[in-house]
Amino acid sequence: MANNTIYFENPRTGQMKEAPVGFSWTTFFFGPFPMLFRGSWKWFAIILIIAIITWGLGNLVFMFIINKFYIKDLVSDGFKAKSVKIGTLEQVSMSVGFPVPVLEATTAA
Repeated sequence: MANNTIYFENPRTGQMKEAPVGFSWTTFFFGPFPMLFRGSWKWFAIILIIAIITWGLGNLVFMFIINKFYIKDLVSDGFKAKSVKIGTLEQVSMSVGFPVPVLEATTAA
């Protein structure tokens, strides 16, 4: 199980997503299907093709790195972190290895 979760929101569309941080047990057990359920077609296809070529051994690599790649894709799609499940966003950014943009709070006038 991942050790934390980042809750993202896209400020342009209002769409919200959850992104686990850390080791992916779901990828270990189910291969590319967690990425399909998250709506990440690109990573679903990549993991599926590599799993077919390597007879599933590629999952042993992806289970360590896929959550980080998924977070990078969300950030590049314009999502910003709204909150984290445990700890602070700074701690999670350090464990991910890059700064995660924060959603600015809007105040109603």
